[in-house]
Amino acid sequence: MNSPEKQLPISSNSANSHNPWLAAWYGKRVWTFLLLPLLAVFIPLAYFRRYWIQRYTQKRLVTPVVVVGNISVGGTGKTPLLIALVKWLQQQGFTPGVISRGYGGNANHYPYLLTAVTTAAEAGDEPVTIHQQTGCAVCVGPDRVATARILEDQNCDILLSDDGLQHYRLGRDIEIAVVDGQRGLGNGWRLPVGPLREPKARLKTVDWVVVNSPADNFVLPGLEDLFYVPMQICTQDLINLQSGEKISAAEFNSVQVNAVAGIGNPQRFLNTLTQLGIAAELHAFPDHHAYTESDLQFANTLPVVMTEKDAVKCRSFAQSHWFYLPITASLPDSFLQAFQQKLERICAQKKTIFKSK
Repeated sequence: MNSPEKQLPISSNSANSHNPWLAAWYGKRVWTFLLLPLLAVFIPLAYFRRYWIQRYTQKRLVTPVVVVGNISVGGTGKTPLLIALVKWLQQQGFTPGVISRGYGGNANHYPYLLTAVTTAAEAGDEPVTIHQQTGCAVCVGPDRVATARILEDQNCDILLSDDGLQHYRLGRDIEIAVVDGQRGLGNGWRLPVGPLREPKARLKTVDWVVVNSPADNFVLPGLEDLFYVPMQICTQDLINLQSGEKISAAEFNSVQVNAVAGIGNPQRFLNTLTQLGIAAELHAFPDHHAYTESDLQFANTLPVVMTEKDAVKCRSFAQSHWFYLPITASLPDSFLQAFQQKLERICAQKKTIFKSK
């Protein structure tokens, strides 16, 4: 590619500028501590809600349910992990289905089963991305139990819930919590003082804690004895939104770009581009942002590089110099072996058949 005439610095136009809460919870700002008295109300209410739901309204299904979620607000990398698990299950001979709330979507009815022509405006960006990457059945809706039953009707023999760790009405057989290896648990406080939906001790009760791109010797303060599963994010060739042409990231090494990210942690996307040798100015948008063409009209004609999650919302008005960067999650074989063993036990208990090629 030709080098641009105009040079841009490697910069970020405030990845958290659209969400001052995230900036406070994951930064060094302290104004949220003025809300400490509210914890005396929120924590007992959250405890009572969980107790009541688990005791009186939780529904357990015959089909095994795996929840992939987190205990903190903000992106942690759940979707790449879920996609990796779906593909692994498909390789084992399963027919997995994915349950999602469908944030950012506005379907005309719920539960809403995705098809090949479903748009992000209807079902949300993450469900569409999952469906396009895996081809598995994906159903969205606020009632996860009703959504799960639609997937059972589609002959899915294992269900994965995209998020929903705190949606206790849906019983689950396996819980996987994902933690951002860069931001950890932020300031470690519960909402609204910090980003935690549940206390960090909740991580002791899940089956696995998967850490997205952890630093060496990663541990969470106060949870040093936990076993952490490292997950590495691997990048692939960039893909042109209009033509579908694949281009090596190396071809962008001498090119500066506009980086677009409407995800929970936009800074992570900028860091990924930097590691690939791509100089970028980050244009951060709120998570699940519904893009319009005017959002991406910049004061230069440099290439635009975005996440795959953003690309599903921009294809209809994409320009020839727009690209997205696909990623995949790499998991240790030891984790997949342990996951398989756990599934075998669950299938035996539920008297279903474990399928392994």
